[in-house]
Amino acid sequence: MIPMKTVVERFLRYVSFDTQSDENSTTCPSTAKQKILGAALVEEMLSMGIGDARMDEFGYVYGTIPGDPSLPTIGLIAHMDTSPDASGANVKAKIVEYTGEDICLNEEKGIFLRQSDYPNLKNHVGKHLIVTDGTTLLGADDKAGVAEIMTAAAVILKQGGRHATLKIGFTPDEEIGSGADHFDVKGFGADYAYTADGGPVGEIEYENFNAAGATVVFHGRNIHPGSAKNAMVNSQYIAMEFQSLLPIHQRPEATEGYEGFFHLMDMKGEVELSELRYIIRDHNMGKFEEKKKVMTAAADFLNAKYGAGTVELTIRDSYFNMKKCIEPVMYVVERAKQAMANVGMNPREVPIRGGTDGARLSYEGLPCPNLCTGGENYHGRFEYIPVEDMELCVKLLVEILTDL
Repeated sequence: MIPMKTVVERFLRYVSFDTQSDENSTTCPSTAKQKILGAALVEEMLSMGIGDARMDEFGYVYGTIPGDPSLPTIGLIAHMDTSPDASGANVKAKIVEYTGEDICLNEEKGIFLRQSDYPNLKNHVGKHLIVTDGTTLLGADDKAGVAEIMTAAAVILKQGGRHATLKIGFTPDEEIGSGADHFDVKGFGADYAYTADGGPVGEIEYENFNAAGATVVFHGRNIHPGSAKNAMVNSQYIAMEFQSLLPIHQRPEATEGYEGFFHLMDMKGEVELSELRYIIRDHNMGKFEEKKKVMTAAADFLNAKYGAGTVELTIRDSYFNMKKCIEPVMYVVERAKQAMANVGMNPREVPIRGGTDGARLSYEGLPCPNLCTGGENYHGRFEYIPVEDMELCVKLLVEILTDL
């Protein structure tokens, strides 16, 4: 028999794979390196005895652990890619015991993880935190979910007994909003599923943002600045004017809970041509549509001011709030909350200030709330995850599959 690996051993191995997705790519997966981790996961699953483990042409990994056919078939899903927001290459992870003092991540560069900057650290005094050297993200989003699912699968295989049939799914490109694009819902064959892609222990999420992306292109006219009077049109100024027309208090740094926002993701420009890229988010569909109207009105105003065609606005919807898909099957949420209580977690329903593969999958007929994995500070260099919380999340997944 192959020796049991711990969730931490798995996690530290998985974060050694650079799997950043690329929002500018037109392929699926968006980066070929995601398939390297996918192939490693298939090999590991086969070695565990998951005989149908496979990876398809798009980089999606699937596998099944058969269970009692009289019980529901339950899916567990996580994503393999990491965010493009910070480097995921050459991750130097280490485990430190957190005593409440500042954690030195990188002595040479003077990088510290401080409770004054990240107050949630106070909840983890006495635990062992997995951190980076402060130059890359860690990858707990969502390799923690992958490691926890793989470890829960190993536990189920080892202990036997009565359990639900488990369907495992690992997706690429979740971080760029494409994780469910080629997910084989019908072939997956689960009655319902959970994404393991959340944050602190005890959180369960089935409300997410309605989401859209907006690209705004500004056209100007260049001419030598010495003879520019009444002739030059600087597209960069018009871009700044567009930004000034958006509500100042509807930015990520000014919102929380159910409050939506406009977020300027990227900007580039010169006199002739400038471009701003935004994401638009709101839990409430009415407010979401209103935000799109605000952007349209700003573009219309500037076109009236500077001439038709000066501003080109393109808005594309990305995903929608899964709440209306989950409410008719709330037993899926209640099952997870009971399992949380059974393993010693304090279950808390919280709205996702983001999105998951589960949002899209729920609209495609696979109810799929999101479960905690234990990590915090995702998408940045100060990401961390407590060892003890990862171990507890494994117990949660096993409990969901066996406590029937």
